[in-house]
Amino acid sequence: MKNSFYLRKSKSKTETLILFSCYFNQEKKKFVYSTQKSILPQHWDFENRKPYRSGKFVCRNQPAISKRLRDFEDAFHLIKSRSELGELEFDSNTLKEHFDRVFERVSKASSFFEVYDRFTEEKIKLKEWKKSTVKRYANIKNLLTEFEEVYNYKLTFGKINKKFFTEFTDFCYEYKNHYTNTFSRNVGLFKTFMIWSLKNGYAYNDSFKSFKKPQRVLTREEVLSLEQILEISNTTFETEHLEKVKDVFVFQCLTGMRYGELKFINKRLITRSNCILLKEEKNSNKVSRLIPMSKLALAILKKYDYRLPLISNQKQNAAVKEVVGKIGLSHDVEFSRTKGVVQEIFIKPFNKRIGTHTARRSFITIMRNKGIADKTIMSISGHTDIKSFNQYHQVDNSARISAVNSVFDNL
Repeated sequence: MKNSFYLRKSKSKTETLILFSCYFNQEKKKFVYSTQKSILPQHWDFENRKPYRSGKFVCRNQPAISKRLRDFEDAFHLIKSRSELGELEFDSNTLKEHFDRVFERVSKASSFFEVYDRFTEEKIKLKEWKKSTVKRYANIKNLLTEFEEVYNYKLTFGKINKKFFTEFTDFCYEYKNHYTNTFSRNVGLFKTFMIWSLKNGYAYNDSFKSFKKPQRVLTREEVLSLEQILEISNTTFETEHLEKVKDVFVFQCLTGMRYGELKFINKRLITRSNCILLKEEKNSNKVSRLIPMSKLALAILKKYDYRLPLISNQKQNAAVKEVVGKIGLSHDVEFSRTKGVVQEIFIKPFNKRIGTHTARRSFITIMRNKGIADKTIMSISGHTDIKSFNQYHQVDNSARISAVNSVFDNL
């Protein structure tokens, strides 16, 4: 087996890392390891794959770099000869662990999860993540920790390979009962961490780049019609708690706002034309958006002196299901969830499929069914991506019936 050295960025204008490489035929895998030495490409002899040792292109720290490369070759031949004597199995993991010990890399990346903690700590300190993103990456760490324990698969950067992805996929789908959209999101977050690890010298191979992130599936969600929203609004409930839940839910349906955005509303944000001037919460780079209020929405807001009576999202979700059920919307509906190419069918009462996000979905569907331009609706809802926006529009039965009757009723 031959080994060689190459530059990470051969056309760089600045110094770039020198990488050790060899190929394991049995694993069909290229092994790459950072020498932790850098050089300008103009000082590198590309033909002989080493620094120039004479001439005008010799760099001043050439002796130190050359010694480092010789050390790598010596370490490589030592472990290789031991394997030929039958003392150990020679594979990519064995070589990596040997290099880690010889070149004292163990302390830098003593464990997979230590590096993960450094990754999250850096992003938090640089203020690159919102609280929701921090929570997502904490969930990914918990997921990986559980995978390691349940599947008895010790996580190291050397073992992030095809076998890992196969086992992790099975773990998510079968053990955790995740569906395609959840799995797709988690794969994307994991690959972001791996790209950071590769860039910062903790990971030495890029096998993870071949991990296929499944395309998100557009699933059928329930929406409420304008008539149903008005029925909910006109219904008096027996407790003050449900009355407040009803008002907040109806307000959402009439404005298309996310539940998490409602806490920002106060009298100072209301314009003379009865619009809410809201700063985008999910993306601080977006400009403030103007959300017009109907007379009913404004009346609800005034009822609570411009401060809606909010509870936790989880409690609101549970209470909304009760509110919708009390007006008789508890008929069974069928929906599906996807795992890879496998589709599972479920049946639940309509009200059990309703939550705070139903309000936003209903607002967009009603506006679209009334012929309002997408650009106008998106400017109110805060969407900038038409693909994401389209996921909120649900074609209900009344829209289907109206479309067919408008075309064929006169035949």
